Amino acid sequence: MPDIQIYSTKQCPYCVRAKTLLQAKGLPYREIDVGNDVKVRQEMIARSGNRTVPQIFINDAAIGGYDELSQLNALGRLDG
Repeated sequence: MPDIQIYSTKQCPYCVRAKTLLQAKGLPYREIDVGNDVKVRQEMIARSGNRTVPQIFINDAAIGGYDELSQLNALGRLDG
């Protein structure tokens, strides 16, 4: 099972979409809320090079946001 981490905020619709997609695939993930924690947000920026959420990591590899996750799903790369 891959180690999936999602940096997100509660108000972000793309974060909700990403979590919904992972749940539908039966893939567990760890959510890291950056909404009220400047230090954690800085960690996200340092890891991903991006300021927007969601930022998704699979096995410590930055894959990007919801669009990139959706593309991996369309290619069948989230299956099995």
